[in-house]
Amino acid sequence: MDFDRLLIRFFGTDDIATLPPARIGEGMERLRLQFGLEQDNGRRFALWCLLYMLGDAPDVDDAFDDRDDREAARDFMDMTDRELEGDD
Repeated sequence: MDFDRLLIRFFGTDDIATLPPARIGEGMERLRLQFGLEQDNGRRFALWCLLYMLGDAPDVDDAFDDRDDREAARDFMDMTDRELEGDD
């Protein structure tokens, strides 16, 4: 899944920083709903990653039944957090 396409799909733009809070809330609601309904592991992981980057991801242990998926999510969190720390 392409990051920009996900933003457009759920928020109607690839630049959510320009949206009013109500539109962001609506997009987040759609994103959380799709995450809960998604059956494909790869798509579900991509949606979780977007939720994580937007500060609203469910706990890894609750989000993924598969141990490998949980480890991949933890690796993603570590990588993202290291990248953000490097921006300071």
